[in-house]
Amino acid sequence: MARIRIVWTSQAKDDLREIRRFIARDAPRTALAFVWRLRVAVDRLADFPESGRVVPEIVKPEIRELIQGDYRIIYRQRMERVEILTVFHGARLLRGEDLRR
Repeated sequence: MARIRIVWTSQAKDDLREIRRFIARDAPRTALAFVWRLRVAVDRLADFPESGRVVPEIVKPEIRELIQGDYRIIYRQRMERVEILTVFHGARLLRGEDLRR
């Protein structure tokens, strides 16, 4: 089976950049390690796109999430690709408008 292509939305890229900056204020090395672990987890979706669970707040089978540390990686599963939609702290609930930013 061919690997699925991973596409990061500009919102998800911005989210990851902000998270890295926030962590780096106190711990620059920890921030880099976190981003690396998160990207490794996302890269696994190319082989296992259904490995994340369906997002409980949305309940659409194509909208799934991975948990990485305290953060949620929200993605949309398509036939030919996985779109990383947003990344945010797990204490927050996902709202529909978070997917339309």
